[in-house]
Amino acid sequence: MPVLPGAEPYRHEGGEVGVLLCHGFTGSPQSLRPWAEYLAERGLTVSLPLLPGHGTRWEDMQLTTWHDWYAEVDRALRELLASCERVFVFGLSMGGALALRLAAKYGDAVQGLVLVNPGNKVHGLAAHALPVVRHFVRSTNGIASDIAKEGAAEIGYDRVPLHAAHSLRRLFQTVDAELPQVTQPVVVLHSTQDHVVPPADTARILSRISSTDVKEILLEQSYHVATLDHDAERIFEESWAFLCRLAPEAVGEKGSTSSG
Repeated sequence: MPVLPGAEPYRHEGGEVGVLLCHGFTGSPQSLRPWAEYLAERGLTVSLPLLPGHGTRWEDMQLTTWHDWYAEVDRALRELLASCERVFVFGLSMGGALALRLAAKYGDAVQGLVLVNPGNKVHGLAAHALPVVRHFVRSTNGIASDIAKEGAAEIGYDRVPLHAAHSLRRLFQTVDAELPQVTQPVVVLHSTQDHVVPPADTARILSRISSTDVKEILLEQSYHVATLDHDAERIFEESWAFLCRLAPEAVGEKGSTSSG
């Protein structure tokens, strides 16, 4: 299936500091594209892959699992590590969970994390029914475009495939067990009004990671897809300040004109 217009992966060849961005469940790189371009304009090497089963049609996602999604960000991270001196991982929603797993697995090779409304659990009674229900019901209502800003929209599926939702639950359980292995500096930005991921997920993550350099920021004007919402610029600026503090050489890379 062809990729939906706007949902394509993004890559920019910049300097020695690299950033991997991980998009969310049923979403696409479009939700993080403005963030990726903001970082690219400052001379960084940026990778924003399209996760398998995403960016086409929800039926394609039925055939994938969290192992496929994680394998793609793992591949992209290895690619960045081969070409950059320092690498950071940023993620939105499920992308936050993928970022945390990369941090747990790669240790010091990942220099820091920026997480926006990271997911930690599939909530509600329905979650416990997923192992059985998914064999009888193919999909349920979508979760895309939870955005407060008028006129803004996320390119994502209008249906959630239940096989994939079951696998998402498995991913969250796996990552939750690995959170104590996360020691890197972390910035977590989460919306006070989020109709997809509750504040309890952020609280759980912060209570279980072993990081000592942690900054928590509340986003009061945005819903779940905050990277396309009223607080987008704040997210971008906070992430840039984080990079400049931990990788001062990133500032020197600003102004690079290479593109990809």
